[in-house]
Amino acid sequence: MDYKHKPVLLDESIEGLNIKSDGIYVDATLGGGSHTLEMLKRATNGKVIGIDQDDYAIEVSSEKLKDYKNFKAIKSNFINIDEILDDLNIDRIDGILFDLGVSSFQLDMPVRGFTYNYDAPLDMRMDKSQTITARHIVNGYDEHELSRILWNYGEEKWASRIAKFIVQEREREFIETTGQLVSIIKKAIPKQVRQEGSHPAKKTFQAIRIEVNRELEILEDTVKKAVDRLNKGGRICVIAFHSLEDRIIKNTYVDLNKDCICPPEFPKCVCDHRRKLKIITKKPIVPSEEEITENHRAHSAKLRIGERV
Repeated sequence: MDYKHKPVLLDESIEGLNIKSDGIYVDATLGGGSHTLEMLKRATNGKVIGIDQDDYAIEVSSEKLKDYKNFKAIKSNFINIDEILDDLNIDRIDGILFDLGVSSFQLDMPVRGFTYNYDAPLDMRMDKSQTITARHIVNGYDEHELSRILWNYGEEKWASRIAKFIVQEREREFIETTGQLVSIIKKAIPKQVRQEGSHPAKKTFQAIRIEVNRELEILEDTVKKAVDRLNKGGRICVIAFHSLEDRIIKNTYVDLNKDCICPPEFPKCVCDHRRKLKIITKKPIVPSEEEITENHRAHSAKLRIGERV
C-alpha cells in the first residue's frame, strides 16, 4: 500500500518541542513517521525514538527513516515508556510528542475495521497481537456495559437505544462486520436525527475503538510517566482529537502544575506533591482554517504543551 499521510499541527508541535540539536526526543505515536522526520532534521547530533504498537507503522516509518542513524523504532504501547527508555539506557529525555487517536493509514485500510465507510471484519486493534477485538465487545458485552462505553467514550446520546438494538440483533445473528454494526446503529437512531450532522455511526465506532485499545484509561498515567522522564526545560506536546482525550490532558497538566493536591479542607499539606510542569499553552493550539480545508481530519485537533520545571 502506498501510504500518504498529512500530519496534523506539524509545525506547531515541532516548534512546541523547542528541539535542541543534541537532545533526545520521543515520538510516542510514530505512525507514518512525519513528525519524527521533522524531529530528526533538527536533532542532528541527538537521538529520536519512535514508539508504536502497530506493526505496519513500524514497517512504514522504519523504511521512510532508514537513512537516519540516530533513529530507533520500538514496537510497544506508550504506557511502557519507562521500560522502553530503561532498555535503551536512557535516563532523561528533552521532549516527547503524543499524536493521539487512530492514525490515517489505520483508517485508510478497511480490513482493519476502524471505519464505518467500508464493510470489513470488526477488529479495531491498533496492536494486532492483542486478543480482544471490536467483535468481542459487540458480541460479548452485556447491554449495560455497551451503553456505558457508548456514553462515556463516544458521548453518544442514543447509547442505551443502540446498545439495546445490538443485543437484540446478536440474538438472531452474530455481528461479524462493520457493515452489520452500521446497519444496526441506523435502525436504532431515528431517521430525522440520522440526517443531521456527522455519520450516525461515528460516535459508536469511536467508543468501541477506545475500549478495544484502552486509549483513555492509560492516558493520564502515561503523561505523568513521560513528564517524570523529562530534563528540566524539556517539553511535552500532546495532540488530542476529541473532548475526552483533551479533558484528560488538560486536567493532568493542571495537576502537574500544582505544588499541592491535598483536598482544600486539609489544614496543611500532607501530599508532598511538587510542581513538575509549567503549562505553555493556556488555551490549546488549534489548526488554521487552511489546514482544516486541506485535511478534514484536522478539524477537531487540539495541541497542549507543557515544560518540565
